[in-house]
Amino acid sequence: MEQDPDSNYDCAFLDDAITDGRVAHGASVREQYASDESPYPGRVPDAVVWPASSDEVAAVLAAADERRVPVTPRSGGSGLEGSAIPIAGGIVLSTAEIGGVEVSPDDLRATVGAGVVYDELNARLAPHGLRFAPGISSGDVATIGGMVATNASGFNAVRYGETRDHVRRLEVVTADGRVVECGRDVVKTSAGYSLKDLFVGSEGTLGVVTEVTLGLVGIPEHRRAALVTFPSRADASRAVADAIGSGLVPGAIEFIDTTSMKMLNAYHDDVTFAERPTLIIELHANNGGIEEDLAFARALCEDHGMRSWEAADEENLDDIWQARRDKYHATKAYREDWDVALVGDVVVPISSYPEIVEAVARASDDLDLLTACVGHAGDGNLHFTSLVDPDDGEMVERARELNERVVRTAIGLGGSATGEHGVGIGKRQFMDEEHGPAIDLMRSVKRTLDPNGILNPGKVLPDA
Repeated sequence: MEQDPDSNYDCAFLDDAITDGRVAHGASVREQYASDESPYPGRVPDAVVWPASSDEVAAVLAAADERRVPVTPRSGGSGLEGSAIPIAGGIVLSTAEIGGVEVSPDDLRATVGAGVVYDELNARLAPHGLRFAPGISSGDVATIGGMVATNASGFNAVRYGETRDHVRRLEVVTADGRVVECGRDVVKTSAGYSLKDLFVGSEGTLGVVTEVTLGLVGIPEHRRAALVTFPSRADASRAVADAIGSGLVPGAIEFIDTTSMKMLNAYHDDVTFAERPTLIIELHANNGGIEEDLAFARALCEDHGMRSWEAADEENLDDIWQARRDKYHATKAYREDWDVALVGDVVVPISSYPEIVEAVARASDDLDLLTACVGHAGDGNLHFTSLVDPDDGEMVERARELNERVVRTAIGLGGSATGEHGVGIGKRQFMDEEHGPAIDLMRSVKRTLDPNGILNPGKVLPDA
């Protein structure tokens, strides 16, 4: 921890602002909200508050803004770039208590409280034959508010898009305590500036999202999938680029390298995967055309020298995806007393996917690091994790250098420093390089919506 639990800010005013929600001033509770799932150092806040409504969020923000007390919004705490770390102290504002799900099946729409967990929402939608489709790996803890804050996406984004593509309307509380609605409950509108898109991905630096209206998709009638192995990571990644370039629209297409397959085998006693570069290809359809698409995908993989094609029965698909979701835990468990340095997250144009995969491999070899790669390959997204001895500062620094090399390579290829994890603390240093003079416009927006700078300070935008 960077800060002693003793308070820097007097947050007694929260007891008057909150009536239905909860407030915690005790050190034992505050210490639990000092960090998130990222590797960045935590800091103990001066208070933690769980408002139960947008009105209570408004009361907290208005009072904090008047007193210049920093507020760090927090949802499920599963972020990997430090967005929920209260680096300036002050208040952690959790939206976990803001629930509620109202489904409008005929309009393919649901209005959801910011604290609703992703998997729980889809469980509520399933009886209607609907779902919120991005398919994130941390769906058992990530909340809808957090997904909006980071513009999260995952396995199914290649077909269904990222969170932003599904947001119809937002209820947001601004820094000075105004409750505003952005967007409409319709698929499209041309009425004025798209303020909802400004708040999506802003990581709580412009306002606190309290309610979201989402567009939904139907659960596909048919799903088919295959595990496909290749002689090399280059062959596998070229197959991805060609598949998307050919017009195939998979439900998901996931890249897993050899090191990751070894880690999964070590982690699971009941399954054994071929330890080669692998693609998980999943197709969705509501008609019989899915078999033709599957045959086309297989022929394309054969063109790239595939070693094996293992079709998965529909009842086994969930087991395959659960194994993929376990990748992070498998990495952490792979070597005793070592830990994940960070979880890399870059995205590149699909034609450059082979280049970014090779860039990670080269950097890992150059820096003598054990690095595993997986990726939502169909939309150009790649994740990489280096295992390090946390007590070896020089090794940790090499892992940071690997991350910087790969991120700068991605930006140079016309890609982005972050595909779905957000900027937080970890990616601020790359924002000038990626956005250039547009950063000044972003700072102007920040000053307009948060003139006193209380909302999640030290995140997203680099220092001027």
